[in-house]
Amino acid sequence: MKELPITASLKEITAHKKKLNWGDVPAIYHMAASSISDMDGILTHGFDSAYKQLFDKRNWNYAFLEATADNDGTINVTQKPKIALRHCYDEQNYELHCYPIVKGERLYTPLSQSALCPFVQWSPENMQMLFRISSLISFIVFTFKSGDPADLALIKYSHKRVQELIAQLSQSFEIVDVVGYSIADFCKELYRGKPNFTIADLLDTPDINTE
Repeated sequence: MKELPITASLKEITAHKKKLNWGDVPAIYHMAASSISDMDGILTHGFDSAYKQLFDKRNWNYAFLEATADNDGTINVTQKPKIALRHCYDEQNYELHCYPIVKGERLYTPLSQSALCPFVQWSPENMQMLFRISSLISFIVFTFKSGDPADLALIKYSHKRVQELIAQLSQSFEIVDVVGYSIADFCKELYRGKPNFTIADLLDTPDINTE
């Protein structure tokens, strides 16, 4: 059977999965693929995701960023808002978290109307987690144990899309740091643990202010 090209879309990967399994797609694949599909449309879906809201300049601190407006109302900033990113994992899911940089440090707590914050309002409860890929970690473990080429292609696709979304952030924001394993690095570390596939050492502890 013809192999998938490295540029294969999510739709093409799922079609290939169906061919490999005679139309029977396991639930664990469907859950991961569905969540990745949601991430694919993060900037075009009607609902407001935290990732999408980050680009809303109405919440940018214009004074701190030394913003100016063109004749057509377009806002330009002399300084890009500074943020840090973190790849986060639990036993089931992957998340990308974002932290504003205030006085050279990551901000973990709510902050409002601060002259030193790049955002007018920052609420970690609904702004810190930019997006989640549900069931990705359990799917990765499944793939390493009994997956097929389509499963592996889906993992590679998820890594590629996350990196593309980070690259898109870098066009509007100054990303001062990215911590944690990328999806590709997470897989490499997990693979080193064969045949036990222990993930406990790769999972994250909850964020604390003094991290």
